[in-house]
Amino acid sequence: MRLLLINPNTADSITALVADHAGRILGDEAEITAVTGRFGARYIASRSAAAIAAHAALDCLAEHGPGADAVLLACFGDPGLEALKEISPVPVVGMAEASCHMACLLGRRFAIVTGGERWGPMLQDFVAAQGLSGRLAAIRTVAPTGGEIAADPDGAVRLLAESCRACAGDGADVVILGGAGLAGLAEPVAEQAGIRVICSLEAGLRATVAAARLQPARTARRAPGTGTDSTGLSAALRHALTALR
Repeated sequence: MRLLLINPNTADSITALVADHAGRILGDEAEITAVTGRFGARYIASRSAAAIAAHAALDCLAEHGPGADAVLLACFGDPGLEALKEISPVPVVGMAEASCHMACLLGRRFAIVTGGERWGPMLQDFVAAQGLSGRLAAIRTVAPTGGEIAADPDGAVRLLAESCRACAGDGADVVILGGAGLAGLAEPVAEQAGIRVICSLEAGLRATVAAARLQPARTARRAPGTGTDSTGLSAALRHALTALR
């Protein structure tokens, strides 16, 4: 099984972190290719950066998607997820999408803890779009961004654990540790917080593998009029969009 992991941030260090943890989690279960966005923010921390990242994710899929059996959008918040699903002939899973639905299987109400203060309202909107607002107990953000947390994971564990404990007081019985830069921290955070903690990367990987097994290659969604002439896009993305005609 061949999985494509798309990091629409432009930080190669985050892509390397994701690839390393994916290899540890899946082992020989899948052949992993992890790619980084060609343009945009080094770490997504605003709506404008997320909008640019959606384009970067589409660009990555068009360039590196051929040959993959499934795709994971390895960025919590899932910028461009529905557009990726529209043009991809294989399943595409979002890390936040998978985490939220997994949390609903493991608990009655869930919370999200992530890095970057602007992510709070952005994730409120995301959870609402998933139809899960009634299951959401809280969203708590810490000041360091995911990129900063990835640079000093040991120093971030206590801060993240404090937020997870606060989520229990908000009524959550499971917490999503959201963000590619937070990969690998769920276990030490859970030990300190005393609550079930989900690693968003692991949830996304497990869901992507399951999707690949349950849904073989398909025809990309072909919405009428989707494939239109374009200007300034990469040759691969222009071809992918033209194929939707």
